[in-house]
Amino acid sequence: MTQPSSKYDLEERTAQFGESVIILCRTIKQDSICSPIINQLIRSATSIGANYSEANAASSRKDFSNKIFICKKEAQETRHWLRMLRTALPSLAEPPEPIVSECQELTLIFQKITSSLRQNTGTLKIDKLKI
Repeated sequence: MTQPSSKYDLEERTAQFGESVIILCRTIKQDSICSPIINQLIRSATSIGANYSEANAASSRKDFSNKIFICKKEAQETRHWLRMLRTALPSLAEPPEPIVSECQELTLIFQKITSSLRQNTGTLKIDKLKI
């Protein structure tokens, strides 16, 4: 059996995203302004994967839906903290494009899943979603 591409393995993809944010934040010298932003950024970025893992183990459709919605909210929050980090640390200029791009893609993926959940009244098969 072949391993699924990490691009389509959302659990792995969200974990790798959280790891990349942690690696970025380790390179930043912390001060009174950057420290709280870094803390919030790491919390929201790593929460995406944690909530997706919980969604995969959901006990009900409602539980799954709630966890996926939290994933979307955390991705949106991460995008906000990346913007704040750029402002707080002008020498960074821009957070690395792959991180910003992946954050946007994850936001869109979870938006698509939440939209599909709202429209679908039957059993949701996550592997059949077009994302």
